[in-house]
Amino acid sequence: MFRVLPVFGGDPRAISEVVNGVMNGKTNNHGTVTLNTGNATSTIIYDERISPDSKIILIPWSDAAEVDSAPYGQFSNNSSQTAPSANTAAVVQWDTTDLSNGVYLSNTTRINVRNAGTYNIMFSLQLQNSNNDHEYAEVWYRVNGTDVVNSGSRFGLPPRKSTGSPSSIIGYMSIFLELDANDYVELAGDVSNTTVTLETYAADVSVPRPAIPAAILSIQYIAPMAYSNVYVSDKSKGQATITHYANSTADKTYAYVVIG
Repeated sequence: MFRVLPVFGGDPRAISEVVNGVMNGKTNNHGTVTLNTGNATSTIIYDERISPDSKIILIPWSDAAEVDSAPYGQFSNNSSQTAPSANTAAVVQWDTTDLSNGVYLSNTTRINVRNAGTYNIMFSLQLQNSNNDHEYAEVWYRVNGTDVVNSGSRFGLPPRKSTGSPSSIIGYMSIFLELDANDYVELAGDVSNTTVTLETYAADVSVPRPAIPAAILSIQYIAPMAYSNVYVSDKSKGQATITHYANSTADKTYAYVVIG
């Protein structure tokens, strides 16, 4: 605690010491707070100096806070997938989490976000056609089970080259979506014929080359809903709530300054 004056003032020396301390930045209106873990998206500061009118400045104070990163994720499927029937909507399955920070698989089709904001979402599909005719696949995004308007793409596939030699293309698209905390995204699609499939190819040691997944989806947080990723979202007498990225990292500490 820094030195303060009595309610009714003090002698000239005490006043001089306190005033000089203030002029040199020695004020008693700051502290530190460590963010809650367990993927928490808010933490409360308890401080008797906080009032509903206070202005609170937050500054990274630990190594973990300095390297805080925006949410992102990449998911893939290393198993081939066939549509249940032609001209019928189905959803792409995911079986592998390649990278994840604040974004996660809640089941085999749903990719959930823990933080609200604008996300760039991209898919890459290894499409294959084993038919003798031209076929196509249509792909679009869903949010919370509802189709996203104007998010579809159609990918045409030429006939197979010969028996045992199907044709193949990469279906790719990216989109920006505004998502709320705990929303989930799915990738839906349909095919003109069940001869159009998502195919995976094992690593080839003779080339050599890595495995080719049937599907990849990446999601990246590109714009927060507020001016900063850590900010004061509510204040009352003696406490303030700060909102932040979903946190599972220990010792993510911020210094704060209370003004007013």
